[in-house]
This record gives sequence, C-alpha cells and structure tokens, in this order.
Amino acid sequence: QVQLVESGGGLVQAGGSLRLSCAASGSIVTVSVMGWYRQAPGKQRELVATMTGGGSTNYAGSVKGRFTISRDNAKNTVYLQMDSLKPEDTGVYYCNSMGNTRYRTFDAWGQGTLVTVSS
Repeated sequence: QVQLVESGGGLVQAGGSLRLSCAASGSIVTVSVMGWYRQAPGKQRELVATMTGGGSTNYAGSVKGRFTISRDNAKNTVYLQMDSLKPEDTGVYYCNSMGNTRYRTFDAWGQGTLVTVSS
C-alpha cells in the first residue's frame, strides 16, 4: 500500500507564496508521475501540475509562469512552489502519484491540504 503525506498549505495574502510538499511511502518500486490537483469550493477537482520521472512537466494554463513543480526522485517527494498567488487559487490541493509496487500498479492520492488566498 502506498501513502502520500502532504504539507505546506495555509493562509496567505494575494501576491504571496507558498510551497507544498508531498512524500510517497510504502512498498514502492518505481514512481512514474507525481502531481498536484486542486478543488475549489463548489467546483470539480482540476489538474494543477504534473511531472514525470524524466522531468517532463504539464501545467494548467491558469498557473503557468506562477507555479513550479519539482521532484526529488530519491525521496519520492514532489513539491509545488506557488508564487504570485491569487484568490482564485484558493482550494484544497491534492497530491497524486502513480507507479508500481512489487505486486501491482498504484494510483494514490493524499488527504489534501487547504490553501487560502485572501484578497
């Protein structure tokens, strides 16, 4: 079983910065994609950014140029540096990781961390 533990959410004023972290643990053999999704109140969960093990990234258009995703493959950890935050960035941010354990593939989610951006 694979567990994801997120940290780094909080309250910040518009224009400020936050850094989210997510560490994957368990019987992991390989991790292919790690990424971040968010869900604003009353809205569906949406992709924020993903990163493959080889370093390829994908960003939502709304965060390009403001957010940066990075990974530490040795630690199975993914980060999301969020700069120039806007009130519309408010929501619960979820970490996602896909890969393989010794016995099966996995697609795991973290418990979510709340980011609130005040105007």
